[in-house]
Amino acid sequence: MRSLFDPVQVGDLQLANRIVMAPLTRNRAPDAIPTPLMAEYYAQRASAGLLITEATAISQQGQGYSDVPGLYGTEQLDGWTRVTEAVHDAGGKIVVQLWHVGRVSHNELQPGGGPPVAPSAITARTKTVLIKNGVPTFVDTSAPRALAAEELPGLVHTYQAAARNAVETAGFDGVEIHAANGYLLDQFLKSGSNQRTDDYGGSIENRARLLLEVARAVTGAVGGGCTGIRLSPVTPSNDAYDPNPQPLFKYVVRQLAKLNLAYIHIIEGATGGARELPDRPFDYAALKAAYRTAGGKGAWMVNNDYDKAMAEQAVQDGSADLIAFGKPFIANPDLVRRLRENAPLNTPDKATFYGGGAEGYTDYQVLSE
Repeated sequence: MRSLFDPVQVGDLQLANRIVMAPLTRNRAPDAIPTPLMAEYYAQRASAGLLITEATAISQQGQGYSDVPGLYGTEQLDGWTRVTEAVHDAGGKIVVQLWHVGRVSHNELQPGGGPPVAPSAITARTKTVLIKNGVPTFVDTSAPRALAAEELPGLVHTYQAAARNAVETAGFDGVEIHAANGYLLDQFLKSGSNQRTDDYGGSIENRARLLLEVARAVTGAVGGGCTGIRLSPVTPSNDAYDPNPQPLFKYVVRQLAKLNLAYIHIIEGATGGARELPDRPFDYAALKAAYRTAGGKGAWMVNNDYDKAMAEQAVQDGSADLIAFGKPFIANPDLVRRLRENAPLNTPDKATFYGGGAEGYTDYQVLSE
């Protein structure tokens, strides 16, 4: 019988267990540069089978929140190198999540104070975070401009360069393409944010084009066995919406099956919210079946409000290969041990989720303390 705590091969990565630390934005990277405190934070959690970093911008244009890290400058790569070295010294594996927020941004964060970019010039009905004088403040996103078709090849190249820099320079074990939660690639996928009339809009095939071009470019740079991708078929996060997500995402995973990815990372329901959305029904088992039928061999990772019992059941019945835990890892750096020993969990301090220093970040106690 499969166990949550079994070692497992995921693409090119040999993992110590099936427990994954989900990407968690923490807004503790001033000037987009990872800090020594971040190296300590990730190393504390290295007992997870796999760590996925907080979302990391592939370019300044891809930035959408204050004090989130990047992958596009020498100091940023040097900072991430300290992180990967600390994680590897602690015996862990770590991949970086490649991020372009698209329209979920603010003029103050964009090059030259310009507008954010998007598939179509439709403002997202959501907020972003600006940090001023050390205080995080939620503000409305700025009105975006539509990307021109001739800009898209350069955008694909930026993803590819970020992936190569992450693995070859910063020492990551792989990358995860962030195509979820209403950010740029998800904006292209979903008709609520994509009203283009060119080859990147309209049909399912056209709306999926950019995502698949990015996936092919990234796997070409670092290999499919070192690449994962995150999808969120029905989450309402950041004003994401498509009226018919089942055929859209079946098409996407069937195409991704050709790339020999390490894993597919699926957010079930609303990101950080309800697992079942009555107004947005979705058959996740059918999605996984579509991927497998198309020849997809990557690990199937599930995410959203899993507890130990749910995670064990999903692994045992084969509905998932990996389970991603988010908020529990914030307050429990030794979450793997606590789950194994059925120990009580620390409660996270929500007031310290975004911005700040060590408090609520690296100061949570482990069981031995």
